[in-house]
Amino acid sequence: MLSLDSFSIVISSVLGLGLAIPSNACIVMGNLDIIRKKGKLSLTDVIFLAKGIVNILLQCVMSIQGMLYALCPAFFYATEVRGFMNTSIYFLTYYNFWLTFWLSAHYCTSITNLSYGFFIWLKRIVSDFLSQLLFLTALGIFNVSVLCFWTTNEESTPSSGNSTEVYGNGFHFNLLYAVPMTFLGCILPFCLSLLCLVLTSSFLLRHVWRVKNNDSGSTHPNLQAHVTALRTIFFLLLIITFFCMSQVGFFLQNFSLVIVCWTLQLSAPSVEAAIIFQASNKLRRIILRRF
Repeated sequence: MLSLDSFSIVISSVLGLGLAIPSNACIVMGNLDIIRKKGKLSLTDVIFLAKGIVNILLQCVMSIQGMLYALCPAFFYATEVRGFMNTSIYFLTYYNFWLTFWLSAHYCTSITNLSYGFFIWLKRIVSDFLSQLLFLTALGIFNVSVLCFWTTNEESTPSSGNSTEVYGNGFHFNLLYAVPMTFLGCILPFCLSLLCLVLTSSFLLRHVWRVKNNDSGSTHPNLQAHVTALRTIFFLLLIITFFCMSQVGFFLQNFSLVIVCWTLQLSAPSVEAAIIFQASNKLRRIILRRF
């Protein structure tokens, strides 16, 4: 007989699958349709396609992990199963965060016309070598996620005299590895994406102010696409923020709070799919035409 908490985890896992898989599958199919018709994707669509694939895989792994935890706890705590699940979740999550940064960098370099050498270099790198950058990022994040599993061990009580370990819900993390791992996988892409958001926002505000105060009578430019880009970056950064907050909740000795945090993480792929749809007119038109 399932407890109420275990039943809640199963329901959340099933609902997460039912929402995330169709929505992200539409993103993947829409971009494949663009490839079939035009032969190539824009840089934005390439990142959206990667996010759709990553979100499908992430939702599957997280939902399976939740159902195994509720229905087969003995199998869930097996070292091999736990290793595969944790490594996959950390890899897909951190890689998704870096995809957010590359999308933010693309928007920033496309919208702003900054003449600094770094931004000129970044724009050339993103426009010419995006596929290679995404592959190298995936390779680096995979190594970080494997390191994450190596530094996570199932423990119920702390080892005496070891101040480098943090405990929560039966797991301990060696801070010598967990801190750089969290910085590389989560904090760094968040800070870089936030920097892109600030730079893009300030550039657009200055541009609008100059146009508004221009004595030549120039008409106000259409900035709807730029506003959509800023809104997309902002919402994606919110997802990273909620993820970090939910990770902190896992260390609190409150199982009800852990379930809430787990549900928030399960909903992230579906929410991100909605953000992508509002950011891409092409995907919306393709989906509406198909369905």
